[in-house]
Amino acid sequence: MASPELTILELASEVTDLRLQLAEIQEQCIEMAVDAGQLHEEIRTLRRELKTTRRERDGYLERLCGRGGARTAA
Repeated sequence: MASPELTILELASEVTDLRLQLAEIQEQCIEMAVDAGQLHEEIRTLRRELKTTRRERDGYLERLCGRGGARTAA
């Protein structure tokens, strides 16, 4: 049977290892949150550009085909 001192040292070592793992995982979570924020902003920008492009396309089609001409579904 292990001595109480040895058991305490083993537990302290395990706690230290778990704290290091937690710190690493927290850092990864922060990096993922930053990446997610950047991707979200990029998606918003792309949606705005798509909306503008569709509006320009529709205007072009109206000028090309005349008022009431063919429109494609957006």
